[in-house]
Amino acid sequence: MKHRLIAFAALLCVIVAAVLPATAEEAQSQIERAVVAYAAAGTRDEQALSALASIDPALGEKWARIMDLWETPVAVNAELPDDLPDDDSLCLVALGFQLNPDGTMREELVERLRVLLAASEKYPHAIIACTGGGTAAYDPTATEAGRMADWLESQGVDASRLVVEDHSLTTAQNAIYTFDILAEQHPQVKQIAIISSDYHIATGTLLFGAEAILRESDVEVVSNAAWHAPSGTLSAMFQAGALIELSGDVETAFEIYYETYDIHELPPLHEGT
Repeated sequence: MKHRLIAFAALLCVIVAAVLPATAEEAQSQIERAVVAYAAAGTRDEQALSALASIDPALGEKWARIMDLWETPVAVNAELPDDLPDDDSLCLVALGFQLNPDGTMREELVERLRVLLAASEKYPHAIIACTGGGTAAYDPTATEAGRMADWLESQGVDASRLVVEDHSLTTAQNAIYTFDILAEQHPQVKQIAIISSDYHIATGTLLFGAEAILRESDVEVVSNAAWHAPSGTLSAMFQAGALIELSGDVETAFEIYYETYDIHELPPLHEGT
């Protein structure tokens, strides 16, 4: 498997070269080389990061910070700590999960919502972002975020607190679209707490943190709360694909997703955006 990943990394330059102008092409190539190398071997490719910085110093600085973030261990919490802001500068971001074919929520998504509900009661002034698009095979009207918001309202959560990000298919898209909505509708938000399953927290923290770095946002991920899932994993290479998606190369990202997709119970992704 390791040899396949290294070979895949070597192919990235070829893929990128076909679609980008020379300078942007080389910068993208170095980004992808750096993240794939780290995912495959767990080592930081300083040569790639240095080459990126020589092409685009600002971009090089951003990706060096993203690599720092990736290398930082993430402690997973069963509930939110007591020291977060008790106002609407805090946003609880709930990551979605594949719906059943008929549009109903799977047990894992409901369990994530129970964690979210407890967090929303602990921080009653926080904004709540529900994320996830249409993943129900037989109900095109159903979205993960929409079902999540309906459930929260049924539990007494005020609809005015809810942000519904219902266009994303990946965690990278969760981050991109949520930041777009918060910037437009809730610019007072400065801190984010990620709510998901335990195996998903590190990936969510990485991608929301990376997106903040890339768009030079002052919003930061400060905490998390998770449901302890009986199974489920996300590989480092999957995280690399998600970072490549954030960098703008969706085609390569989805190639990696299909190659390394290992989330518990989920069917293959369908690229929709």
